[in-house]
Amino acid sequence: MSNNDIIVSLDIGTSKVRAIIGEINNGTFNIIGVGSADSEGIRKGAIVDIDQTVQSIRSAVDHAERMVEIQISEVYVGISGNHIGLQTSHGVVAVSNEDREIGEEDIDRVLKAAEVVAMPPDREIIDVVAKQFIVDGLEGISDPRGMIGVRLEVEATIITGAKTAIHNLLRCVEKSGLKVKDLVLIPLGAGQLALSKDEKTMGSVLVDVGAGSTTLAVFEEGSIAATSTLPIGGDFVTNDIAYGLRTLTDQAEKVKLKYGCALIDSAAPEVVFKVTRIGSNVDKEFTQEDLAAIVEPRVQEIFQLVRQEVKRLGYNELPGGYILTGGTMSMPGVLEVAQAELASSVRIAVPDFIGVRDPGFCSGVGILHNAIKNVRVRSGGATASSNNKKPVNRAKPNPAAAAQESSSEKPGFLERLKNMFSELI
Repeated sequence: MSNNDIIVSLDIGTSKVRAIIGEINNGTFNIIGVGSADSEGIRKGAIVDIDQTVQSIRSAVDHAERMVEIQISEVYVGISGNHIGLQTSHGVVAVSNEDREIGEEDIDRVLKAAEVVAMPPDREIIDVVAKQFIVDGLEGISDPRGMIGVRLEVEATIITGAKTAIHNLLRCVEKSGLKVKDLVLIPLGAGQLALSKDEKTMGSVLVDVGAGSTTLAVFEEGSIAATSTLPIGGDFVTNDIAYGLRTLTDQAEKVKLKYGCALIDSAAPEVVFKVTRIGSNVDKEFTQEDLAAIVEPRVQEIFQLVRQEVKRLGYNELPGGYILTGGTMSMPGVLEVAQAELASSVRIAVPDFIGVRDPGFCSGVGILHNAIKNVRVRSGGATASSNNKKPVNRAKPNPAAAAQESSSEKPGFLERLKNMFSELI
């Protein structure tokens, strides 16, 4: 990446689509623009209507473009869901340089060697994350560049996803007139942003409570160890309010955002609001305590399910505790309920950048954080042009051409296997 670079992340969630523009200026990173739009066509984190999702993406990107007067052409897209899988892998290559100094090319080759694993036809590799490198038997190396060695190995975690979910996501972004620079696993990016080095090493759980789903990511020994998605989130709280107050879902959402409190003890009985009930023209008055009595049991249930899921994944007590993110975490009283239900150290992670100091932006900023960390050699044109804004060419991509391009870029399984053996020999 160059010193003065602009990168854009796209976080497609159940309630909001967020486009976040980041700028790298002489080694420092700043958020310079944020675009947000209501999500249409997404249910519980999965795309159910491509055209509506495309419209939401366009709205969010247009909002971000207007804020900073630049044209966005490439984006890093976040992906998560219950189709995501992790598996460990091992790669080994011989160092190619004559002077045996390990370079960028060797690292790329050893990561590609780790990718050569048996994969079901319905799954695709999203990313390969190096846990550690081994140079001539010496373990625990995080960055071997510049070291001298003959044999380079890597222990890596391969992140895979369902082809259908991946291709539908890419299709939506491409139909919006944008090029996908890379796919980023949201829990991985958010974890790099929200967790300290010690929390990742000792072991901790990142819990992202969104509108339609709750994503868990267990970090151990500095890397992501397990991930899971629960089909429950903030929308369930909204539905409970709608049923409890007998009002419309839209009005229940507004009431939740304005008066919501997850703890009855913290709710104020003097805070009063009115809602229009279904089947009646008369507004009925409720207190914040009435609302908290509906919200608290559901929030308790979410954290009980989180704790059960962490145990199911095989983790009982992690020293780093739980780190919470997601839009639902903005509600007063959530932290206290989480501490009571999870019986561990709990904190809420908030991005430390002007304009995005909200737990709901942790995913979008995490995608940028991951992109900056992982992109080492920049190829192609600039991500965005800061000239006078021109209309974005949102022509429909040619699927045949795209397929031909992708097949020419990615060598087949046999080709990669052949390359790996030729390197070892």
